[in-house]
Formats: sequence, C-alpha cells, structure tokens
Amino acid sequence: MPAYVVVGTQWGDEGKGKIVDFLTERVDIVARYQGGNNAGHTVVISGEEYILHLVPSGILHPDKVCVVGNGTVIDAEILAQEIADLERRGTEVAGRLFISENAHLIMPYHKLFEKMQEEMKGANKLGTTLRGIGPAYTDKADRAGIRAGDLLDETVFRSKLESNLKLKNAIITKVFGQPALKVDEIIAQYEAYAERLIECLADTSLILNEALDAGKMVLFEGAQGTMLDVDQGTYPYVTSSNTVAGAACAGTGVGPTRINGVIAVVKAYTTRVGAGPFPTEQGGEVGERLREKGHEYGATTGRPRRCGWFDAPLVRRSLLLNGATSIALTKPDVLGGMDSIKVCVMYRCNGAEVRCSPENAGLLGQCEPIYEEVDGWAEDLSSCSNFEQMPPAAQQYFRYLEDLLDCPISIISTGAARDNTVVLREPFFEG
Repeated sequence: MPAYVVVGTQWGDEGKGKIVDFLTERVDIVARYQGGNNAGHTVVISGEEYILHLVPSGILHPDKVCVVGNGTVIDAEILAQEIADLERRGTEVAGRLFISENAHLIMPYHKLFEKMQEEMKGANKLGTTLRGIGPAYTDKADRAGIRAGDLLDETVFRSKLESNLKLKNAIITKVFGQPALKVDEIIAQYEAYAERLIECLADTSLILNEALDAGKMVLFEGAQGTMLDVDQGTYPYVTSSNTVAGAACAGTGVGPTRINGVIAVVKAYTTRVGAGPFPTEQGGEVGERLREKGHEYGATTGRPRRCGWFDAPLVRRSLLLNGATSIALTKPDVLGGMDSIKVCVMYRCNGAEVRCSPENAGLLGQCEPIYEEVDGWAEDLSSCSNFEQMPPAAQQYFRYLEDLLDCPISIISTGAARDNTVVLREPFFEG
C-alpha cells in the first residue's frame, strides 16, 4: 500500500491538521516527522475544537495508530499534558500512540536559551515561539542532545544531563546572568513526565516499515510550512528543522521509495507569523478582514498572523520543492463576501518578471508582486457538498489557481469542520 505526505506550502498555518484529520479515515497510521510544540493543528469535530501540538491529528479517529517520529523534538511536559487532556475528553491514547525513542527532548535550558537569545537580539529578533525548539535542534546537531529513549534509564539520563549542565550553567550564569539550573530538580520533573511517556516509547521506524510491508497505508504529517524549512525556506526567518516532504523519510526512518505521493496544503490567501519577507502582505482593511474572518491567530501562541493575498510564485516554489502530486486548498470560505480578489501571479524582481520566488530571502524582500484581479462571490461555501453547488465565481477561482500552479486540486476545504470538505478528484493513487 502507498504512503503519502501532507505538507504545508506557505509559512505554516495552512490547515494541515484539518486535511490530515479528513484523510485519516482512509489510512491506518498517521506519523509526524518534524518540529515540536511550536506548531498547533486545530481540528473541529461535531462543533468541538481540539488543538494538538505534538500528537498527530489522526488520534481523533478511534481506530487509527499515531506515531511521533525521530525527527521531532519533544517537550515532555507538554506531551504528557496533551495525552492527559485527550484522555480526559474521551480519546483513548494507550496502545495507539507510539513515540520514537530517538526523538530528542526539549530541556529547561533550551527554553531559557531561546528566551535570552531573542532578548539579546533586540530589533533583530526572529519572533520565535520561545518553546526551546531551536536550541534543542542545536544540541541534536552538536551531538549533545538527550533523547526520549534516555528516559528509560535514569543513570543514562542523569549522566547526560550533568554533562550538559556544566557548559549550559556556565553560559546561564556568566552570559545571561541567571541562576544555575539544578540537576536533581530537573530529574524530579522528568520522572513525573516519564511515567506518562515511557509506555508510548517504541522502535517507530520498525512499526512503520512493518505496517507498509503488511499492506497498511501511512500518512505523514509535517508541522510547519515549506517556507519555514531551515534549508529551503526564507532563512533566517525559518524554523529549526526540515519541513519539506523529503524530510518525512529521515524524520521517521522510512525509505524514499515508500512514498507514493505528496498532498500540498495551500491556503487560498497567505499568512505568516513572526518576522521575515512577505511580498503580498496587506495592512489596513484587507489584512484585518482576512485576519478576523479567518481567525488568523496562532494556535500555540495566540499571536495575530500577518495576512495578504495569494502568492502564486511562492507556492510554485513549494510545489517544486515537495514534488506535489495534488493540492488540498483550504480556507477559500474566508474570501466569501469580497467583490473582487487579488492574486499575485508573478514578481517583478531587479527589473525582471519571475514566476517562481527566489531562494534568497533578502531578494524576496525586494520583490514587487504583480497582481491579477478576479471576481469574488457572496455565497457561503460551507453549505456546499460538491463542486457543482459552489457559486460560479468560486469555481472559476479554483480552476484559475490550478492553471496558475499547474497542479490539480484534489480537495477543497469549505470550513473548519471535518464534513466541510469537497473532494474534486482522488488524492490517493497506486504508483
């Protein structure tokens, strides 16, 4: 059976959680391959809202298995709370959630380092979520990380923590002017979290590969959008991991020949959180309207998102990077009620017109959007159960985007709820 990757194509917040939740009904396992609790997926089921930070969105389907892969970084406190909250609300987690022993842990010093580093940057700060994600990935690359599997052996955990705190505390006290962290206090904290997490630890690479060998279907989900990828995004205004579809393999221990297709989640307009270039950003009435009607506030931090018109050059770059096989278009319902809608079709950059956003983030900041204007629609899309029921102007807009992006739209989300979804064509296929 095939495996598919669901990936965001903009700066995150495209609605990946809703699309993963919708597709999960047809798969057996959902696996998260990167990021930490600096992201949040919002899913609405029967009018009830769930915000998930680390647990894959598929957990809300009672007969599905979920995996947190080795490419993620885990805040043990947040994950333990998330599991407890799900169970409190009636979602069974035991025996359904498996966490890679090789996933790295976010430690208290990671959060402190990120907070102090952002403060020291002043006006040049990146606008991170201060969750310790970046410093955790830094320690991973520096081979100083503590992994989830280390929770199984207190002696190993203590040894690694003591070794790390020698350097960390020197920086904390002498550079940041903060009190040193204490080994025994941290161990006491993590003993409590370990009780909840240890039962979920597993060799998740083996679980996924054996499932695929047995003919089961796997859906991989990323946390942030393509333009936040540490290599391919708008560096340095990016996250600390690889968000593109190719990272699903390294982030879960599954080979690239297992991946059959990539479903690219595209928001019908553009948003981003934090600093960095944003060619189609709109202030004033348009930006405020998109923000309020689209509820564009971070699921993790509550921060208001910057909003703007659809950016085709940016999405073209993302589709190229991810090898997208189809598009899941989200939040076109937010555009309802507008007389006309602007779409950036190209950039004017250094005197030339370009169809694809440049790799260089500095150059992207100098690009001038070239817009085309299309008719809007007044009708509410959430009541439409198929494409033919949609207003003609909306149908025209969707076909227009397909032509601009040269990629078929397989799914249109017409609202936050699971059943506010229209399938135009089959998103899964056998290669």
